[in-house]
Amino acid sequence: MDDQLQWMIPLAGAALLLLGWLIYLRRRGGDRLKKALDEIAHDRIEGLVIPNADEGEIQVDHLLLTSQGLLIIDIKEAPGIVFGSDKMQEWTVISDDRRYTFPNPQPALYDRIAAVRHIVRQVPVAGRLVFLDSAEFTKGVPDLVSSIDGLVEAFGDSDKDAARFKVEAFKPHWELIKKAALPDRAGGSGKPA
Repeated sequence: MDDQLQWMIPLAGAALLLLGWLIYLRRRGGDRLKKALDEIAHDRIEGLVIPNADEGEIQVDHLLLTSQGLLIIDIKEAPGIVFGSDKMQEWTVISDDRRYTFPNPQPALYDRIAAVRHIVRQVPVAGRLVFLDSAEFTKGVPDLVSSIDGLVEAFGDSDKDAARFKVEAFKPHWELIKKAALPDRAGGSGKPA
């Protein structure tokens, strides 16, 4: 029995170290995303529910006010190699230990973009599917898909003074979005983050 105990203690210690490392890696990715969103957003709303064109409602998880207009962010975590394209109905993820498919996320993002544009017609509205660092597109990156670094590169401000001037011009439209917000039925705040 003592021999088994001698092996179990180091094995349990190694398992705890591995678990701690995995938790650290997951949090680090979340911290990178938060830092990127803070860098490009002059204001943001999370869990926003707004009317859509067909008299229903649509949820926007992350809406950012940037110097380029409004930006809708859908965050995807798909650890592994992702196979997807604009025309594919289902995208596939292959990782070391599993393979799975999920519906092409682009149509839902297009619907969110259309709903926001319906409210703020005179402001540029863009959308991005941000895949966290653990996702890899080996056969090409579909439209509207971005990494965290790509998001900062595309929407970051090199000239902060010019950016503030542009953002001030977008503020009245940003207020329109806030006024159009419906009470959130998904549990989010619908308030600025």
